[in-house]
Amino acid sequence: MRPVEAVGITAAELWLPDGRERASEAVGDGQLRARAARELGHDTVPASGDVPAPDMAVEAARKALAAAGVAAGDVDMVCHAWMYYQGHDLWSPAHYIAARLGARDALPVGVQQVCNGGSAAVELTAAWLAAARASLPGTPRRGLLTTGDRFAGPGFDRWAGDYGVVYGDAGTAVLLTVPAGPRDPLVLRAVATVAAPELEAMHRGADPFAPAARTLRDRVDMRATKRAYLTERGSDGFHATNEAAIREVVARALRDAGTEPGDPRLRYAVLPRFGLKSLNESWIPVLSGTLAAELLDPGRDTGHLGAGDAAASLAGLLREGTLAPGELALVFSAGAGFTWSCLVVERPAGQPAD
Repeated sequence: MRPVEAVGITAAELWLPDGRERASEAVGDGQLRARAARELGHDTVPASGDVPAPDMAVEAARKALAAAGVAAGDVDMVCHAWMYYQGHDLWSPAHYIAARLGARDALPVGVQQVCNGGSAAVELTAAWLAAARASLPGTPRRGLLTTGDRFAGPGFDRWAGDYGVVYGDAGTAVLLTVPAGPRDPLVLRAVATVAAPELEAMHRGADPFAPAARTLRDRVDMRATKRAYLTERGSDGFHATNEAAIREVVARALRDAGTEPGDPRLRYAVLPRFGLKSLNESWIPVLSGTLAAELLDPGRDTGHLGAGDAAASLAGLLREGTLAPGELALVFSAGAGFTWSCLVVERPAGQPAD
């Protein structure tokens, strides 16, 4: 998707709790084998304790609004994405977040696209803002997208509930403005998404449909469903599809942004926050063979943030002043289903250098 009108990334924030869980403790407690810990490459990950997932999203959103100098009452849409349980069985966290912020004139929308939810929220929010802007062309539109995930026991084992991934707790927020303003630190040039719905069975496995969550097991066990899938179908098909999807999402994103792999303005490609082995086997060989951009791996200190990987990476680009004026970055995420996304962002050329 290439935005019809420039979409400003007015602010992006990552909120991390003070608590941490250590891989060494998980190994010592028997949750995780030492070899698996080395392959994951995360010494510690953030753990929220008793802080609920939606409240982490609220904290990130408050930071984003404050950084932008925008009042919650001036936000037109609040789009919240999540991967895991939000604290109540039948409930809308998006409405809760909007109410807590005081965004009472905003449209609250929930996005449940698992680990790719943050990128999906960016794409949906940008498209909604463009449509809303078309109805009132003289009025700028603002959309606040948030994510929040808390991977707490007893229902979730952040260290051993999945292969190749450790799950960290966090809230994120991104404020989008259409049209982009002269003070927006980044501009969204394109969003590309590729899906392979036939891979949904990797997270269903051989399990029957259940009447309620965690009816079949006491805790979420993605290893069990993936083992069942791979036993029946093998791994070659998944690896081939994953590689093809990464190549395709890059090609679409660059095309929609009006650039190409060798563009000298293309400075960085920001990896999803997966374990080292997964990145080294499935992502880095494909991207390093396709792009001249430097690959950034921001997930060593956070782990995988559920729906929040892409938004957290945008926050990192802003916080660290990574891009020079006129430079571009690609921001990647992927999630069960499967879906892969790539955001193309630019630091506007007219801005002063850091």
